[in-house]
Amino acid sequence: MCDNLKILKQGAEAKLYICNYLGKPTLIKERFRKHYRHPDLDTSITKERMKNEARSIVRCKSAGIKTPSLYLADFDRRRIYMQHFERSITVKDFLIYYKKVDNSRGDHDSLGSLLKIIGETVRKLHDNNIIHGDLTTSNMLLTEKEPSDIEDDTKWLNDKNVELVLIDFGLSFIDSSTEDKGVDLYVLERALISTHNDYQDLFEKIFYAYKCYSKSNIKEIISKFEDVRARGRKRTMVG
Repeated sequence: MCDNLKILKQGAEAKLYICNYLGKPTLIKERFRKHYRHPDLDTSITKERMKNEARSIVRCKSAGIKTPSLYLADFDRRRIYMQHFERSITVKDFLIYYKKVDNSRGDHDSLGSLLKIIGETVRKLHDNNIIHGDLTTSNMLLTEKEPSDIEDDTKWLNDKNVELVLIDFGLSFIDSSTEDKGVDLYVLERALISTHNDYQDLFEKIFYAYKCYSKSNIKEIISKFEDVRARGRKRTMVG
């Protein structure tokens, strides 16, 4: 059923494999057993997190947010089978590449377009009560709308042919809480500061697009985000 299984990487929570499943490039996420937990508790927590991950992906699809297609959730083997984007780049790697590129030759602003898309996409998540839980540039992919034969990374500068894909919903859940949405934004801000501190105003530009995306009232979300940010800064100062 799954051909040419190869391990892609191992993280703190799961192993990632790639293979061909039913003739499609597939990513398998296999969650570890946590031996410090009681086996029944570990099974229950793992099953609930897998359900949350699958539920969030399905809801994203309904909301028009691009994510990997979900193929199978195998609770007995602790595995989720989903679409693997073979030709993609993480937003983290794109930002590292973009910093090296001399953009004076073009009149496009691929970075500005990307930040706007990220802000609008995160807003779509929250408008649909999806809390990602781990918004980082490593969990965002760029894919081509129309695959090209260009082999170098310059193709990712063509913002008209690039789509944003959100991945890794392992910590996600569905909730309407403005507190959780504020925390989601704060996680993203801290990730940008720690990973891309050589860029100026990345989060501010994303947050501006987030606030402008729809006309619904988000004053409470903004207020909660500012509260969470203030608490985070206080913890950093106190140590």
